[in-house]
Amino acid sequence: MGAADDSGPQSKRVKGSSFVLENFVIGSSLPGSIIPLGGPMARPLPTQGKEDLIGSKGVIKRAEFIRIITKTLYSLGYEKSGKTLEEESGVHLHSSAVILFRKQVLDRNWDESITTLQKIALDGQVRNSASFLILEYKFFDLLEKDRVTDALRTLRSEIAPLNFNKKRLHQLSSCIISSSQRGLIGWANLDIDNGKLQLKLLDELQKVIPPTVMIPEKRLETLIEQALSVQREACFFHNSLENALSLYTDHLCGKDQLPLKTLQMLQAHEDEIWFLQFSHDGKCLASSSNDGSVIIWEVHEDGEVSFKCTLKGHQKPVVMIAWSPDDRYLLSCGMEEVVRCWDVGQAECLRVFEKHGLGMLSCVWYPDGKKFFSGVTDRSISLWDLDGNEVENWKGHRTTKNSEMAVAKGGKQIIIMCKETTILILDWETKTAEPIPIEEDHTITSFSLSQDENFLLVNLSNEEIHLWSIAPTPTLVKKYQGHTRSRFVIRSCFGGFEQSFVASGSEDSQVYIWHKQTGRLVQPLAGHSGAVNCVSWNPANPYILASGSDDHTIRIWGLSRVNLKRKDYLSNGYANHCNGTAK
Repeated sequence: MGAADDSGPQSKRVKGSSFVLENFVIGSSLPGSIIPLGGPMARPLPTQGKEDLIGSKGVIKRAEFIRIITKTLYSLGYEKSGKTLEEESGVHLHSSAVILFRKQVLDRNWDESITTLQKIALDGQVRNSASFLILEYKFFDLLEKDRVTDALRTLRSEIAPLNFNKKRLHQLSSCIISSSQRGLIGWANLDIDNGKLQLKLLDELQKVIPPTVMIPEKRLETLIEQALSVQREACFFHNSLENALSLYTDHLCGKDQLPLKTLQMLQAHEDEIWFLQFSHDGKCLASSSNDGSVIIWEVHEDGEVSFKCTLKGHQKPVVMIAWSPDDRYLLSCGMEEVVRCWDVGQAECLRVFEKHGLGMLSCVWYPDGKKFFSGVTDRSISLWDLDGNEVENWKGHRTTKNSEMAVAKGGKQIIIMCKETTILILDWETKTAEPIPIEEDHTITSFSLSQDENFLLVNLSNEEIHLWSIAPTPTLVKKYQGHTRSRFVIRSCFGGFEQSFVASGSEDSQVYIWHKQTGRLVQPLAGHSGAVNCVSWNPANPYILASGSDDHTIRIWGLSRVNLKRKDYLSNGYANHCNGTAK
């Protein structure tokens, strides 16, 4: 691929401060008197008491465990089983006062529930907070029944004396005067069925009343989901589309969940592959080449990739392509040439975007799909509409000739390279705010933005890929090493389940995959016979990865699928099927 310029001034980065032990001398005495062992500073280990503990590690309190199971049984509708467990264990879910309190709330007996609340052992602040919630519901209940005078009396004589949440008190007062305000903050704003208001109140009360007094709803489900999430996050190879995890065994994936085998080798370009990108829905793959062409490939439901059409028109190598947000259109940018907008379904060029005497360097869509940005050879940024009009041209911060670009926060931010070692995050709306810099020590060759727009993957000339967390302040999170890069622009991407992996091309003809969080290399993938310039991971199917190389081929990597019936596609393109074995 085209060589990347490694020259450029080195920039300084603020180094993290190190920890230093100060004012400590070995053998020096500490101020104050020495307290012997067994003195007042020594504390005995807490006693276990008579409370039963269960489980192999002895950390689960038996009574809490039984109460949570009982709560779950009631929540699932197993009333008899819940009562039986309470009777047999001698452990009651709630005290008699709490049972009465919950019933009164569900029956909308507001005054009785306030009286019962006083009998439950609660902290004064907690009791006031719970009382405020109940009386607020009582207040709106009275307004719904057009008992405005009673509602006003409740506000003055019951809610106000609590001296709690004065801001909310003023909002409630405004409801007496304005019916529109009542609609904004009253029950109508909750958007739930009137018959379920009491359940909503119980949910809110649960947030202020200690869980030892009133067991939280769905507590067992929450604990199990937390345990499963921890197992999934700890699973190094997790890349499954299955959301539900089994409770019968600990979760553990193998490498067979990752696209590590060549399934197809696509041959249609006549020169080096420089850029690859799957559509957002994962149903198409676009590739561009040094031969000046763009090819659209169709991705079938079974993962099979077949030739769809070739888009020709550029007179120079196509350095970048970009799918529109709805995947209907594709932008292609020739090297210091023009940007073309293609109708993918019709396989035709809708418009050519160019500036007299200047060339285009890059292209990226605005989130509304009606405009796009382009980097220009005069180092400015242009914003275009699809009718061919240059809406805006900005020269506030010069870009580099590499001119990588990304758009974030609904078009409010644009991310560009302003010099060889610096990326800037610009406020596109105001253009006056100070840009946020990301400083590197070596030349930046390319970068890509994560789907959640929280991370930036930066490829460097020193054979490293850096992961930056960019919100709220840019922070270097992880470094990935192992691939080779000496002359060419090598691109990397996020991918896999929840973008948990990082993939990159390499000049040693291999594809490299790392675990994003740990930075550990999963495996290099051999198969290409030339430098791998670009990779793209299917955003809709974590089992499909594509790589483009100087050997003029695209490899489709997937799971090992033996004895799978395949079909060859020979319409202007050649697909060689490898049945899980790299060729």
